[in-house]
Amino acid sequence: MNVSSEFSKRALEYGSYNVIQNRVIEKLLSHVAHKPKRILDLGCGSGALIQAIDWEYDYFCGVDFAQGMLDLHPKSPKIELLYADFNEDLLFKKMLTYKWDFIFSASALQWAHDLGRVFHSIQKLDAPISLAIFTSNTFKTLNETASISSILRSADEVKRLAENSFDAHCEVVNYKLEFESTRDMFRYIKKSGVSGSRKVLSYKESKKLLEEYPLSYLEFEVVFIYAPSK
Repeated sequence: MNVSSEFSKRALEYGSYNVIQNRVIEKLLSHVAHKPKRILDLGCGSGALIQAIDWEYDYFCGVDFAQGMLDLHPKSPKIELLYADFNEDLLFKKMLTYKWDFIFSASALQWAHDLGRVFHSIQKLDAPISLAIFTSNTFKTLNETASISSILRSADEVKRLAENSFDAHCEVVNYKLEFESTRDMFRYIKKSGVSGSRKVLSYKESKKLLEEYPLSYLEFEVVFIYAPSK
């Protein structure tokens, strides 16, 4: 199953499990000095960002490659939702025909196939940005316990790519999410979407990981990228 299909499949449950994503959105919005009127949200999901915006705007465009998420996103005459993939150049050609006051992306761009290329495409839109990208230290201890490698990029790589495209300030933030049991923890991983479509452990290996995982929490690492327009 690809990532977009996985997010669509989990769309109805996703809102109940995106605790860390909501913290990320709160931090992204805290860096907005003015109140932009024309907003682009890359990887808008089911609408957590638009629901957190507390100012009047003229136009909001949400882009996502999971139709199930878009179906749940708030609708209004001021909101346009695009079923599209930020990995495709065609999307950014369309976005160049718009005027943007601000570009957000919360917890989505870690799924970019070529992050440097996506950053370069965003930079061409000539708008201030506030982006958040999960890194390879997300689920660090879990991955180490299971002897599997992360599919995400390191914080250093994300920062390097960002600084190649933007006059950017990058900040690395670590979060912890506590659970009552490892079983609840695994349920969260399955339904939150943070792990994408990856499924690498057999039943026996998963059972062993449940028994051996040494922490009562999951670790998350996020690179926040802030930049003015060029």
